[in-house]
Amino acid sequence: MPRRPDPAKRRDLLEQIRHYVMRNGLTDLSLRPLARALGTSDRMLLYYFGTKERMVAEALGVYERRPFLRTRELLESVGPPTDPAGLRRFMEEVWRQFGDPEVRAALPLHLEIMSASVLHPDRYGPVLHSVVSQWTALLTSVFRDLGMTPDRARSQATLLTGATLGLLITPLANGQWDQAREAFGALLDSLEPGWHTTA
Repeated sequence: MPRRPDPAKRRDLLEQIRHYVMRNGLTDLSLRPLARALGTSDRMLLYYFGTKERMVAEALGVYERRPFLRTRELLESVGPPTDPAGLRRFMEEVWRQFGDPEVRAALPLHLEIMSASVLHPDRYGPVLHSVVSQWTALLTSVFRDLGMTPDRARSQATLLTGATLGLLITPLANGQWDQAREAFGALLDSLEPGWHTTA
C-alpha cells in the first residue's frame, strides 16, 4: 500500500512555494529550479500536488492573510453590519486589508493566476470564478442581513464585487493607489444611499 503524503510536510511546502512564486512570478516557473530552491525534487512536488498548476493554485489558496479569509473572520467575530453606515465601514475595512504591504505585494501574482485560470481552466481550475463567487456570496449574505430581498442582495453584491475588483486591478497597471482609494470612496458615496431602501 503506497504511503500517504505527510500533511505537515505538504503545508510547509505550500508556504515555501507561495514565497518562491511571489518572488519569481508565474510566467517562467519551472519545477526543477523551484524544487532546488526548496531543497527537494520535482518528483516529490508532483507526488504531493499532482501538477505544477494545481500546486501554484493551492499555494495561493491557503494563504492565511488573504483579505477574503480575514474579512470572513471579521464577520464571524463581530457580526454582520446592521445598517448602511456599518456596511460602509465594513467595506472600508475590506479595502484597508488590501493595503497591507504583504497582501499588495501578492496582488500581481493573484491577477496572473486568475488570468491563467480563464485562459487555461483545464490546468489551473476556475480560480477567477472561485474568487468572484466567494466575494459575491459573502456580500450577498451581508446585504440579506440588511433586509434586502435575495435578488436585490445578489445584484448589489455583484456590483460591489465587480467594481472593487476593477479598482484593485487598475493601480497594478498605473501605480495610482491613492487615486484608487479615492475612487473607492466615491463608489461607496454613490451606492450607500441605495442601501437604505431594503425593499
